Amino acid sequence: MEFDQVVRKRHSVRSYLPHPPSDDDIKKILRAADMAPSAGGLKSRKIFVVKSPALRRALAQASLDQEFIAEAPVVLVCCADLDRILEYGKRGRELYCIQDTAAAIENALLKATDLGLGSCWVGAFEEEDVSRLCRLPQWLRPVALVTIGYEK
Repeated sequence: MEFDQVVRKRHSVRSYLPHPPSDDDIKKILRAADMAPSAGGLKSRKIFVVKSPALRRALAQASLDQEFIAEAPVVLVCCADLDRILEYGKRGRELYCIQDTAAAIENALLKATDLGLGSCWVGAFEEEDVSRLCRLPQWLRPVALVTIGYEK
């Protein structure tokens, strides 16, 4: 798909078909996310792929009961890596790693659209709950959840 068409077509999807995207498509999405710019090239971000129905349900509850999160066959848990950005001090921890993660998320959303998949950037969730559910170490801060799947 041509870039301008991808940008125009991308929108937030909150209703998904039950069949999941292929592992190959998820790898392409993660590869696109990894190619996003980052402060000092440090890539101070980490993305986890969640397919487990039980964990997706728990993430939906931690996200103010947004049920479409449980419906999506794949959820990406997008985190800022506070350790990887240490050399940039306070500004790195409070801003650069968040920007790095956001840039990766946008690339992932656009690649999902390019592959014919729907997606939604979710920022409304209880950080502590998501961290606990995903067993994140304290140096990883969840910034967003991204749902991925075929639009209903």
